[in-house]
Amino acid sequence: MNADRFEQIAHAAFAGLGSGEHLSLSLAAETSEFIRFNQALVRQAGHVRQAVLTLVLDDGEREASLQLTLAGGREDVEHVQNGVSRLRQLLPLLPADPWLALNRERWEVRGTVHAAPAEVQAAAVAREVCDAAKGLDLVGVLASGPIYRGFASSAGAFGWHQASNLHLDWSLFHRNGQAVKSTLATSAWNPEVFHQRLSQGREQLSYLGLPAITVKPGDHRAYLAPAAMAELFGMLAEGGFSAQALASQASPLQKLYAGQARLSPQITLNEQVTGSLSPAFSDEGRERQNLALIVAGQAGERLTNSRSAVEYSLPCNGADPRETPVALDLAAGELAQASVLSALGRGLYINNLWYLNYSDLPAARLTGLTRFATFWVEDGQILGPVDTMRFDDSAYDLLGDQLLALTQERELIVSTDTYEQRHTASSHLPGALVSRLRLTL
Repeated sequence: MNADRFEQIAHAAFAGLGSGEHLSLSLAAETSEFIRFNQALVRQAGHVRQAVLTLVLDDGEREASLQLTLAGGREDVEHVQNGVSRLRQLLPLLPADPWLALNRERWEVRGTVHAAPAEVQAAAVAREVCDAAKGLDLVGVLASGPIYRGFASSAGAFGWHQASNLHLDWSLFHRNGQAVKSTLATSAWNPEVFHQRLSQGREQLSYLGLPAITVKPGDHRAYLAPAAMAELFGMLAEGGFSAQALASQASPLQKLYAGQARLSPQITLNEQVTGSLSPAFSDEGRERQNLALIVAGQAGERLTNSRSAVEYSLPCNGADPRETPVALDLAAGELAQASVLSALGRGLYINNLWYLNYSDLPAARLTGLTRFATFWVEDGQILGPVDTMRFDDSAYDLLGDQLLALTQERELIVSTDTYEQRHTASSHLPGALVSRLRLTL
């Protein structure tokens, strides 16, 4: 699939529209390579090529949608035209939609994130992973290849986005069953970064063989690695910045946006669509904008889709229907990664968190478990692993008065979700040193 082919299909679909009809097409396509590793050997390799097209027809008062799978041949045009006919028959049967936000603006957005050809890159990466991890119990998945997103409307809007991405998600398992988890996301393979991550994993794997350290519940100084921070911000992203959630008092960051609370001045968080894996336009046919969500600890802009814009009289900024961020970017701090252990001194080094949920949503209080390699540190030295423990703490505290420093280095973390298709959501985050993290179990 390419931009020219998508335009051809769109023009053929628009040609048959009647008076008062408006049609939009939204494309999600990919050409993906998947390689699965076990014990540092390739165990399974696969190739996926697919293109899914969503048609939305409206008459100014109501709209109907239909999803089609394209085959890549001449039959696609007829397939789409038949789909439009089916929507035309369905439309009069639907009730009027009071929050229908029709977009008749003409715009054009084209963007590409380049990388080496997927079929060449995947094979080369697989060989390097196996060679470098020989003798280790490495288990993981490599996903690579171009992702395509397109939008076209009969009003003249057109968007095309192509992003070639490689994502390696792996764990190193110790004989005792514990593991160190790592990820690497990049638009082009960087062997130096991979070997650095693998070396760090080897070192942490050796610590997992030390006697486990018993840590009592209570408040402990802690370092949260970027992957752990991604879990925290992933929870806050669900409704935290949503115009609809804020208007209905259902946002975990309600107090922040109401001016009743604030975070540390170190927290500046943006929705940075430009240069990310995500397209600069939404499935609804709105241009996405870079947004300052939190500025120096204070609430900034909110994510507003077309329906919320109509319902709450707000400007639409191209947010998706769920009004969740697609490209979170947290500003870096001043703590060098090499100095993390000495700055931590005594406390917990936490690589990953999991099973997060809200124990008190209005207070942005989160609970969850430590996962994979969590270590106890004394005098800036790792003494041994800590068994899985539960924490319960408020984001207003962790990212507020308890936040001591953010790291200079940041990590790009992309969505590993491959349900139905590879996804383009990402976050660019530093690690965080906090004065206390409350462990409850």
